[in-house]
Amino acid sequence: MRKRTARLAPVLGLLLGSVLALGPGHPGLPPAARAATPPVADACADSANFLVGAARSDITGPAAEVGMMGYAQVAQKTEGIHLRLYSRAFVIASPCNGRRVAIVSADLGELFQAVKQQVVERLRAKLGDVYSDDNVLLSATHTHAGPGGYSHYTLYNLTTLGFVPQNFEAIVSGIVDSIVRANDRLAEGTLRLASGDLRGASANRSPEAYLRNPESERARYPDDVDPRMTLLRFTRADGQELGLINWFAVHATSLGNTNPFISGDNKGLASRYFEAGEGGLRPGGPDTFVAAFANANEGDVTPNLLGGTNGGGADDFESTALAARKQYDFAAHLWATAAMPVLGGVDYRHTYVKMDAVDVAPAFTDGAPRRTCPATIGVSMLAGAEDGPGFGAEGATCESVHDLWNQFTCSLVTTPCQAEKPIVLEMGAMKPYPWTPEVLPLQLVTVGPLALVAVPFELTTMAGRRLRDTVRAQLHGTGVTDVVIAGLSNAYAGYVSTREEYARQDYEGASTHFGPWTLAALQQSFTGLAGALRDGAPVSPGPTPRDLRKAVVGLQPGVVFDDKYLWVDFGDVAEEAKPAYARGDTASATFWSGHPRNNLKTGGTFLRVQRREADGTWRDVAHDGEGGARYHWQREYCVPTLGCSKVRIDWPIPADTAPGTYRLVHEGHWKSGWDGRVHPYSGNSRPFTVR
Repeated sequence: MRKRTARLAPVLGLLLGSVLALGPGHPGLPPAARAATPPVADACADSANFLVGAARSDITGPAAEVGMMGYAQVAQKTEGIHLRLYSRAFVIASPCNGRRVAIVSADLGELFQAVKQQVVERLRAKLGDVYSDDNVLLSATHTHAGPGGYSHYTLYNLTTLGFVPQNFEAIVSGIVDSIVRANDRLAEGTLRLASGDLRGASANRSPEAYLRNPESERARYPDDVDPRMTLLRFTRADGQELGLINWFAVHATSLGNTNPFISGDNKGLASRYFEAGEGGLRPGGPDTFVAAFANANEGDVTPNLLGGTNGGGADDFESTALAARKQYDFAAHLWATAAMPVLGGVDYRHTYVKMDAVDVAPAFTDGAPRRTCPATIGVSMLAGAEDGPGFGAEGATCESVHDLWNQFTCSLVTTPCQAEKPIVLEMGAMKPYPWTPEVLPLQLVTVGPLALVAVPFELTTMAGRRLRDTVRAQLHGTGVTDVVIAGLSNAYAGYVSTREEYARQDYEGASTHFGPWTLAALQQSFTGLAGALRDGAPVSPGPTPRDLRKAVVGLQPGVVFDDKYLWVDFGDVAEEAKPAYARGDTASATFWSGHPRNNLKTGGTFLRVQRREADGTWRDVAHDGEGGARYHWQREYCVPTLGCSKVRIDWPIPADTAPGTYRLVHEGHWKSGWDGRVHPYSGNSRPFTVR
């Protein structure tokens, strides 16, 4: 066996772990860190006055031939759009103490560190010192139906043929745009907070691992998932409703690992339901109301209560709509009953921790000093979870070796630090850079009585409960009543399970990169952050994470040219719509098209469903940003070239559609093989009636 942990432990990580264990006011800190700022809680204690702003921006990446992020299936590539992806940004400023925070929920599988780094960099270029790592909280909804290739770390780009600059730029520029516009819209307003338990919308996908937690601890909770939804309602002083952000723990995996359509999955669709109800979601139109459905400690939580195939629900789109409707309905209930005004100010603390080298004090472990490990993943990670099955079976551990492969990994690869985990990949040992980040951001944000514990992980249900209890204990007496895990925030480095769940080595334990004491290290670190926030003291910024923008490699080819037969034009109909449909039918038409990577149509749409008005004009009733109609791109192998493609538009006609005359419209861009120029085109189906 190899004992790498002690040999690779940097002094900086050791010092940081000690600092956070001792607390930010400990005399061992340098003078700059010890110099506490005066507590600001009293000045804000009874204040209900805030400046608030909200905005939504399109972050949809390439809709064709890019590997999708989430299920790690090489064959799963984008082929169209079910629902566009958005960054939903909220800025809250507190006049009583002069602080502000930007909170973003983005329709992404993960919020990678490279994205946070460049978002903050561009915000500084635009707005000066208003925003920094400390007061920008970026989180992902965890949809598994978005294009990948936007990390600077190798592991997360393996299934996308490396880095995809076009997708990365769409994400970063869209998030920046949403924050800048939300900041520009700051106006006097109020916040209201509500919470309640949403049952019947989630299930624990690793119940046997959950049962390994102490019976006395499990007895405190009636459910093996967190049913709590917490909602923050934004209202301007003039009465205009700006929107909401809510946190609810559930995987956005209603769409399975064979789905080719870009989509925000159940979280994104729930947002669309709420936003459409408050004035509509229109391409290029004003985002006057923004509804974000953010994630929490969803590590072992599935939305697929009825099972299904390929990781998703029994029927991808029906399962997505069902899970979205449950979250929307309960959020609407909390919205309507939100009566608790938020009193207090905005505050935050942020630090970077070298998570592979934290010395954890006995108070946070089993009574003995422990240490985190260089990042690895276990054999059971390859097996996947119920949401996205892979190869083999879960539960492969070194305490119960049951085949030759596990015997090999446990005897020759596994380190004592990783305990029961049979290691299949040592990401932290890769050269010249680790394949996953080890210097990671931890952040705590308070808005009056609400505390957001922002972690770059997927925490299991019980792991989230323990971390919340840790933070709540430190903030006792400050007026904080609601503590929420803001999961998948600011970076990403796999899962965090409890020590007991880790021993089971289901998917979640095998995906806990830094070993069995990762949760204890988080509890120790957040004890320091929460204590500093409570006392009005600063914290050490910690080590600086790598910026690998110059080290990334992308093998994804670009669009060379678009082709077609001589007797057709781009936008011509290849398969015409029927003359008439009934409500409940699906209207369809197929068009000759260009490649969608020629122009992402950011803020626009590749399709429109239009209704003819009495005066003869055509009015949009659906587009690709709302989940009502689907845009499906497919390559067409037309002799003698491979450069042809077609687009099919499908519109499942809602039951409440008004009778009348409709048509399907496709808009796109094609690339010339002669000069490389990109040209717009459009086409429409024949008019058809809906009975």
